[in-house]
Amino acid sequence: MNVRYLGHSCFQITSEQGTTIITDPYTGVGYELPSGLMADAVTVSHAHFDHNYTQAVQTDTVISSLGAHRVANIEIMGIHSWHDGKNGLLRGENIICKFNVDGIQVCHLGDLGEDICTELAERIGAVDVLMIPVGGTYTIDALQAKSLIGKLSPKIVIPMHFKADGKLDICDVSVFLKGFPTSIIQTSNGNEVNVRKEDLPDSLQIVYLER
Repeated sequence: MNVRYLGHSCFQITSEQGTTIITDPYTGVGYELPSGLMADAVTVSHAHFDHNYTQAVQTDTVISSLGAHRVANIEIMGIHSWHDGKNGLLRGENIICKFNVDGIQVCHLGDLGEDICTELAERIGAVDVLMIPVGGTYTIDALQAKSLIGKLSPKIVIPMHFKADGKLDICDVSVFLKGFPTSIIQTSNGNEVNVRKEDLPDSLQIVYLER
């Protein structure tokens, strides 16, 4: 599986067979998506401009609902959650997307704004690769993200939804990274990483990808 970070909460996930999923395409964040994006499907966690700009991607399939979906060899489960800590009163609902790609359990938390309770953690289930918002303000913050990682016990964590060179009022990724020993942080020189099930680490690894 190849994971390419396109900025904000947008990733391009490609299976070994070549099936491609793009998550939460954006606009209006102060920088642009790459041009010419194509995917077998696009997933949307919620209907905000910085997560549902599907016209930026050439695709025949947009997944923005709860429940089970399948795109070629990739299984997708949409799981209900809240965009804020007040049961959606402030920002509404959020869909967590769980992908089974090449036998690897990938979880994209979207704009999660609530602390994950035991019941939600059980619905999410086993996670190998976790894509987690860390910028705060509109989502969980760095401290909440660290606590959530402890509950889900992923092998690999990829931070997202943090301040880059854009205009959103959210924190820089450094706030999140400071909460972990440098020995478990892998800083990529680019925006992508390859993950194979047989090569998953035995203990937590943070993978920071640049846009």
